[in-house]
Amino acid sequence: MPSSVIKRYLYDATKQELAVTFPSGKTYIYEDVPHDVFVAFGEAASRGAYFNDHIRDQYYHREL
Repeated sequence: MPSSVIKRYLYDATKQELAVTFPSGKTYIYEDVPHDVFVAFGEAASRGAYFNDHIRDQYYHREL
């Protein structure tokens, strides 16, 4: 389902890194994100809500 909060996302399973791009155009890399969290994020009815509840303040991140 499309999200108004998340423009796109990409997961690197080898590094366990989740790249999230927001409508502003800013992209952040979230480190050590388990594969099952990525899968749940992709399947969430609201990716924005899932991101806020399970990813945003849970993993170290940096701006790309």
